[in-house]
Amino acid sequence: MSDDRPAAQPGEQAGGATEPDRPVTFHDVFAVREYRALYFSLIVNWGGDYLARAAIITLVYQQSESVLLSAASFAVSYLPWILGGPVLAAVAERYPYRRVLIISDLARAVPIALIALPDLPVPVIFVLLFVTMLGAPPTQAARSALIPLIVDRRQLVTVLAVNSSTAQAAQVFGYFAGATLAVAVDARLGLLLDAFSFVASAGIIAAGIRPRPAVARATERRHLLRETSEGYRLVFGTPLLRSIALMVFAVTTFTILPEGLAAGWAALFHEDPAARGFDQGMIMAAGPIGFIAGGLLVGRLVSPSRKVHLVRPSAILMPLALALTLWAPSAVVVAVLVMISGVAQGVLMPTLNGVFVLALPHGYRARAFGVMQGGMQLIQGAAVLISGAIAQHSSIPRVMGLWSLGGLIIMATLAARWPDRAAAATPPGTKHAPPKDDQRPDGTAMRITPAPARRTAAGRLDA
Repeated sequence: MSDDRPAAQPGEQAGGATEPDRPVTFHDVFAVREYRALYFSLIVNWGGDYLARAAIITLVYQQSESVLLSAASFAVSYLPWILGGPVLAAVAERYPYRRVLIISDLARAVPIALIALPDLPVPVIFVLLFVTMLGAPPTQAARSALIPLIVDRRQLVTVLAVNSSTAQAAQVFGYFAGATLAVAVDARLGLLLDAFSFVASAGIIAAGIRPRPAVARATERRHLLRETSEGYRLVFGTPLLRSIALMVFAVTTFTILPEGLAAGWAALFHEDPAARGFDQGMIMAAGPIGFIAGGLLVGRLVSPSRKVHLVRPSAILMPLALALTLWAPSAVVVAVLVMISGVAQGVLMPTLNGVFVLALPHGYRARAFGVMQGGMQLIQGAAVLISGAIAQHSSIPRVMGLWSLGGLIIMATLAARWPDRAAAATPPGTKHAPPKDDQRPDGTAMRITPAPARRTAAGRLDA
């Protein structure tokens, strides 16, 4: 039986001496060669992805002159996660993570490049976009499962904070650059750049990530739907993982609303289209900017053990700041409150993600990621649709404020029940050992025979 833990217990060096519970620096995480490769592939991948989304929206609108079809082109990118994301993510457990990343990137480059062909009918664009996005669940699941294998346990939360903050920055840059390029030059150029980004990402992974065997041998595989259901049973059948899942899903229900309602919200403060557009952009960008600030500052300045203690206050601050928008007199005040909520989200989400990943048995990480991501995509879309429908018969500030007050009640309840034993899955400064590969975090046995693993000199494990 393999053990997916470092050679020394958390907080200890190999020789038995206690390692200081100091903050993990960016130099610490970027000193890991494989993480540098993974990170640069992320930048290339995310930048191209968001650039292409903005380009496709513009391209569809230019061809159809339909706002509905343009919006639908954006919604198509979420369908693979909603329709079969957890199943597609489970595929990542069957093959070496490095191979999944490379093949998925190369496969997605083809349909996205075909969309750039001139005079392509809009329905064909939708089909090709859907095919492209089918590669997202296995890619993201494999990447999530690979990270704990290439960095030390105490570095994980900082790594996740860096990744999340970079994703937010890539979103702002990609949308802005894609829209500008599509209007000023040609939307198809953005699509070709996205296709090139997939090829470049695959090349970076091939050069910078060394091969590892698959988590499970071919003889150990079961029916794909059964393997997917095991991911659900693990997440919702384990108290610690269930607590994290419920908190993450609750966060998703209200933090997406400022982006989804921004256009109508900005119209309340200005009649001038130019000023309204600026206010909309300010409200939409405030959350990602706050997330970046919270994730990077806490990731750099706060020690690993202290990050877990920030879960409760961050969980309360997020919906509280958004609830106060009920009385916001201007778009600037709205943006400030959304930014404060974003800062709290940037503190909370990487920490929850780190605890979640460290609590997972080796061999279940990609499937658990699929469960979480699929749920988030579904809840996110539902929250925007429902709140938008309510806002048709009420004011956006009232909807946002009351919705967030409901979120505050939910988050306060979940924060009060946040298990102190979450420390069992955290980096240095804790008292409990992490779970073994054949156990859930609550100690109950799991039927799993993970692939053999060997320790490296740095204390990491090769799956």
